[in-house]
Amino acid sequence: MKKIIYLTAITIVLYSCGGKQEQSVESTIASQDINAIRNLKSSLSEKQIALDLDMKQLDSVIAILDSNEKLPLVTTVVAKESVFNHFLELQGNVKTKQNVLIYPETSGTLQRVYVKEGQKVKKGQILASIDDGGMASQLQQLKTQAELAKTTFDRQKRLWEQKIGSEIQYLQAKTNYESSESAVKQAQSMFSKSTIRAPFSGVIDNVIKDQGTVVAPGPGSEVFRIVNLSNMYIEVDVPETHLNNIKKGKEAIVYFPVLGDTVLTKVRQTGNFINPSNRSFSVEIPVENKTGNIKPNLTAKVNLNDYSKDNAILIPQSIISENAEGQQYVYVAEQNGENKAKATKRIINTGKTQEGLVEIVSGITKGEHLIKEGARNVNDGQNVQILNE
Repeated sequence: MKKIIYLTAITIVLYSCGGKQEQSVESTIASQDINAIRNLKSSLSEKQIALDLDMKQLDSVIAILDSNEKLPLVTTVVAKESVFNHFLELQGNVKTKQNVLIYPETSGTLQRVYVKEGQKVKKGQILASIDDGGMASQLQQLKTQAELAKTTFDRQKRLWEQKIGSEIQYLQAKTNYESSESAVKQAQSMFSKSTIRAPFSGVIDNVIKDQGTVVAPGPGSEVFRIVNLSNMYIEVDVPETHLNNIKKGKEAIVYFPVLGDTVLTKVRQTGNFINPSNRSFSVEIPVENKTGNIKPNLTAKVNLNDYSKDNAILIPQSIISENAEGQQYVYVAEQNGENKAKATKRIINTGKTQEGLVEIVSGITKGEHLIKEGARNVNDGQNVQILNE
């Protein structure tokens, strides 16, 4: 009620002064007296200054007497300590160290292919056979000769132990037997080359040569491609600035956009060489491929844990402002009554950012109340009303 009376009184004074001022100005201008005009202007300026002082005094009294003063409405958030894990986001491709082309070791016709594309095979399993060119018959003959040479040697050895026969006969029998055994082993090695076997367990990714094709060792004669999809890994290039942060055993989160799948793993190996072309080092991250959907060269987004702190103060990035000098600041709500507080500007230093949260390095302590909603509409030292916390 008092506020209305004060405002009414001010309005009446201003209206009465305005009416007299308007007549005086018109008559003075009509007189064309320069000195009178200047004097009137000076008089009006003094009255304006006096009115401004009166208005300020009245505003101060109103602010004190009016219990329904309207304060800016804000919400606050309490600065708390929490575990902070920061991740470096990179991109890499899936690889496998067991992704090879299988070549024949001998020339001949691809006599038979025992597997098909997509088939799972075990290490040592026969994949195909090549025409041996009669090697099997030759091997059998050599085995027969080796058995005869062994029988002769065994008899000659018994006679020699009984002091029967000459030493030269014993040595000749021994030499023939050893030579026959060596010939058999050599023939077996050559014969085994006519059989193509799986070098490791995996999946036949491609059957390159058809049955009946003439093959030979060397480039262009690939018969199969075999891939091991259970031993997959991702290789990413990490900027050299993170050399001290990315170590073996660090947590890694791998996301495959095409599959919509995420795998949690750890860094298996870090490179010892800085690539001069992009100033980075390689990091190897294993990925488990339970479903078999992860394929070589599949694109992946990799998040590597490069920084962790157990008692970090994290605040929403949205409440941080920046002044003309480039300093970052927030408003701290210092309570001076129930649901009322004073907004104080606080200069802060920030660290790393993760998912909309910023680490506070200095400027804020645990337990302080920071203005969240409404922070853009308050000034330093202004009283505010807190809606909720």
